[in-house]
Amino acid sequence: MFKYLYYKVGFMEGSMYRVSSRQYTIIKTLNDYLVGGFRYVDVREVAKALNTNVSDLMRDLAELESKGLIKTQRLSKYLVRLSDLGIKYLNEGLPEFKLLQVLVNLNSRGIKSLRVDELKEVSKLSDDEFSASLGILRRFNVISISRNVVDVSLDNAKIQEFSKYLEDVKELLSRLNEGLIVGSLDSKLQSIKRRGFIVVDEIKELSVGLTDVALEAIRNNLIIAKDIVTVLTPELISSGGWKDVEFKEFDLSIEVPMVYPSRKHPYIEFLNYVRDIVVSMGFEEVKGPHLELEFWNFDVLYVPQYHPARTITDVYFVKEGVQVRYDVDEEVMSIVRRVHEDGGPANSLGWGYRWDPKKALKLILRTHTTSVSMRTIYERGEGEYRCFSLDRVFRPDTPDPTHLMEFHQLEGIIVGKEVSFKHLLGFFKEFARRLGLGDVIFKPAYFPFTEPSVEGYVKHPKLGWIEVFPGGMFRPEVLRPLRVVNCNVAAWGIGIDRIAMMVLGIDDIRELYSNSLDVIKGMKIPKTLLKG
Repeated sequence: MFKYLYYKVGFMEGSMYRVSSRQYTIIKTLNDYLVGGFRYVDVREVAKALNTNVSDLMRDLAELESKGLIKTQRLSKYLVRLSDLGIKYLNEGLPEFKLLQVLVNLNSRGIKSLRVDELKEVSKLSDDEFSASLGILRRFNVISISRNVVDVSLDNAKIQEFSKYLEDVKELLSRLNEGLIVGSLDSKLQSIKRRGFIVVDEIKELSVGLTDVALEAIRNNLIIAKDIVTVLTPELISSGGWKDVEFKEFDLSIEVPMVYPSRKHPYIEFLNYVRDIVVSMGFEEVKGPHLELEFWNFDVLYVPQYHPARTITDVYFVKEGVQVRYDVDEEVMSIVRRVHEDGGPANSLGWGYRWDPKKALKLILRTHTTSVSMRTIYERGEGEYRCFSLDRVFRPDTPDPTHLMEFHQLEGIIVGKEVSFKHLLGFFKEFARRLGLGDVIFKPAYFPFTEPSVEGYVKHPKLGWIEVFPGGMFRPEVLRPLRVVNCNVAAWGIGIDRIAMMVLGIDDIRELYSNSLDVIKGMKIPKTLLKG
């Protein structure tokens, strides 16, 4: 018998475990690894030791696990490697480094300030590169921007701090050039992932190890290897081979598997329940296209065209050449242009840059359902109405327990002459009450298209206070191009998947879309969803 490590457990003397020859070899292999100090072994290593494929081992592993002789451990790791963009910047230098060189050159010539659009032209960076670099330089306080004018009076201490950041990023890109496997994505990896510098592939690993019951059985020589058959064939009878094999017994004491009746997925039931709640609060559901113009997704919302949220790291762009006809009122386009450039009829300063109508007409997969609200306000204009949209949105991201590339958003507007900020807060509190989420706390927030803005938090039993209710009052810059002058609009956009995780009692957002019966049966389905 092979060597063992002894773990004292309760064990019934005389209990024998009959396993197949291959299963016996699996147990021996795991025990050899255990003697070497490895409690869990990657299933690929086990397959390699047995000179077979992992898929060929899965049935044997399942049977050994059902007998309580082995246990499995599933882990997720991530293979991180440079994207084409990451390789480019590793070789050519980061765009923020190039922008810093431009600023240093301007400073040496005595130029202390420059308009944003003028600096962009001088930098010769692309729109995405410039907006990202500008944001990073502001974050490190290398520059400041006031009324669309960049102050380029550089401070040596800030430049040294920023140079340290550049060195760290370059070193990280160098380490990732050949690929790297990590257990989780830290803040640095998340940062360069958002900028599209890396490609992240999730790797699921299965490890197996012996149970204490197996170790006790090994110690007492209670595991026997014998060929086990489930069918008595004519060949076994005629050859006499039936004398040397072990027949698998029928166990009539095993309960018949539960057959669950057909019903909708719990997440679909939850979404339908949310629809019922919002409709009962006086809202009408509206729909909009998944394939959207940047105009309705960003420009009408007063999001400047150089904003980081409009880059390839945050938006799925449709390839050039795809033609979809979306008519946009030229007058509305003209007003939006004026609002962006100088404030126009909104009586504001605007963003102070040259607005590009070609960019506004580019096709993207919508990043939020606020575009549906914009189309609704454009079509209905002023009046008294409440509308909502509950549908899919799309953002580039690596799937993990809290992120998906495709998810649902609940978006709504309250339009009326007497609508105020307190109505928005009241909606959040009532909506949370009807969903059983408990108390809501609020704190001020900033969005380019609402003022005042707010974020509402509810308490998750494991994660603590989490933000689920962002909203605000649409700014005049948003409403004036849509010919809304005498009405106020309260708007909100809720990441409904986060709330679904709380209601259904799960910690991994990917489980919302799982078709695994084990995962679905493990969801905590409130009685309010169990209707019909």
